[in-house]
Amino acid sequence: MPRVSQEQAKLNRQRVVEVAATLFRERGLHGVGVADIMGAAGLTHGGFYGQFANKDALAAEAFETALTDNGRGQLDSLVSNYLSIAHVRAPGMGCPVAALANDVAREAPDSPVRSRFTRGVRGMVDLMAALVPKTPKQKRRQRALSSLATLVGAVVLARAVDDEALAEEILGAARVSLGAEVSERDTAAGPSNSG
Repeated sequence: MPRVSQEQAKLNRQRVVEVAATLFRERGLHGVGVADIMGAAGLTHGGFYGQFANKDALAAEAFETALTDNGRGQLDSLVSNYLSIAHVRAPGMGCPVAALANDVAREAPDSPVRSRFTRGVRGMVDLMAALVPKTPKQKRRQRALSSLATLVGAVVLARAVDDEALAEEILGAARVSLGAEVSERDTAAGPSNSG
């Protein structure tokens, strides 16, 4: 059998990570096996261990890739996209924090996936805090933590219920809650100098 070039091996590895990022978000960490991932990537199961130490190592890398894939932008845009029914319906393409929080909570404290998840949550909090202008640093962080909890919780609940109207209601309530927070931030920043 011919050897795969280094360049092709690198492309194969990236393909496996991308496929795993999608499948883990769709089915959970323990709902998909190595053979499933490799098959979906169009590769043989035997090539897995030449690329990754184990499934946990792949899961940690896949989580990082999924976080990177999530778009960044203005806070209003981030909230609107996150709290959409499209995000609820497509966990494989959505935020890995909402998709995998329950699975990661069951991982061992020293799990590489838990470590990457923690770094990812910190990164999301930092990103959200940076998008909140005109507020002292500690308040920005507190609001970012609260906003992230609201976002993730709303998506997790909306995915769990079997009533789309209720799912929409959950998302809408979270949008209202976060919108009220934005208004509070604007008010807390003080009156404008327009008059």
